[in-house]
Amino acid sequence: MSAAFNETIHQSTRLKLMAALDAEPGGGALDFARLKAISEATDGNLGAHLNTLDSAGFVVIAKEPIGKRTRTLVAISSAGRAAFRAHIAYLQEMVDAVSNR
Repeated sequence: MSAAFNETIHQSTRLKLMAALDAEPGGGALDFARLKAISEATDGNLGAHLNTLDSAGFVVIAKEPIGKRTRTLVAISSAGRAAFRAHIAYLQEMVDAVSNR
């Protein structure tokens, strides 16, 4: 995997979401409420960012019924993990380049 800038992930809210999902042990899912707290986004804003990540193939979104409500669970996909880590490597290369001047 080589370092690569990723416009989709780079946006600050999506970067937070991807970091939280990447850090989840065993690739586990986080629920919408937890992601909302992490990102400090509104319901609509969080939904839009998750749709963007889903369209890019970076997350898997599942909905499970709980009584009369639905719980939304989000997990990072293998493609998402690879893209996130490549983007982080790109950012680290930028920091290292500036630090080594």
